[in-house]
Amino acid sequence: MNRITDAIKHLIIINAILFIAPQILQLDLTNFLALHFPRNEHFGFWQYVTHIFMHGSFSHILFNMYGLWAFGTPLEQMWGKKKFFFFYFSAGIGAGLIYTLVNYYQFNGIYEIFINAGLTDSEVISILELGSTNDPRLADVINQDQFNKIWSLYNTPAVGASGAVYGILVAFGLYFKDAKLALIFFPVPIAAKYFIPVMILGDLFFGMTKYSIGNVAHFAHVGGALIGFLIAYYWKKNQFKTN
Repeated sequence: MNRITDAIKHLIIINAILFIAPQILQLDLTNFLALHFPRNEHFGFWQYVTHIFMHGSFSHILFNMYGLWAFGTPLEQMWGKKKFFFFYFSAGIGAGLIYTLVNYYQFNGIYEIFINAGLTDSEVISILELGSTNDPRLADVINQDQFNKIWSLYNTPAVGASGAVYGILVAFGLYFKDAKLALIFFPVPIAAKYFIPVMILGDLFFGMTKYSIGNVAHFAHVGGALIGFLIAYYWKKNQFKTN
């Protein structure tokens, strides 16, 4: 079993504290620390960092911390603590930014329907906060699926280290491409160079269709994978160059 490295140990401890302490103290930190849609009144720029340490369930934090330890350990051993911290937070913050950009694009597509129906911006925001489509101007211009989508984009915060972990997963695949990986529901070992792209393509598919299983921020996964790939590829390509 791999020895737990310093950066990963500290990250796991912080995640565990922020998961357990609010439950013991009966505090809800979601509005302050989870990543909200920028038009939402609870949004704050610090949430691009803090959402990485928030998790919605025990299984959520368990899988993320396992992924952090299993795939991050050889990377920290190779890069060192400071470099690993930089990579982890870059992937996590990048995941949040790309997730926000995609949400903005989806939000604006439906928002324009409201505006074209004669509603003002403040009226649209009020409707999204109240969760009501009773305005007669919307009767024939927006359907329930569209309203549910824009309401969810506006009101649903994102939590979890999954984006950062996806960045780690991609970096692991770049450096250890022949390592064999397996899923619980598909326990056949597959080389990382095949396994990881399939996972990312799956997130792209579920993110772009209506077939998503559960409340999963697929584009945060894709965003973390993209940022992780760019950084890890650059480091790998330039690792033998001198200044």
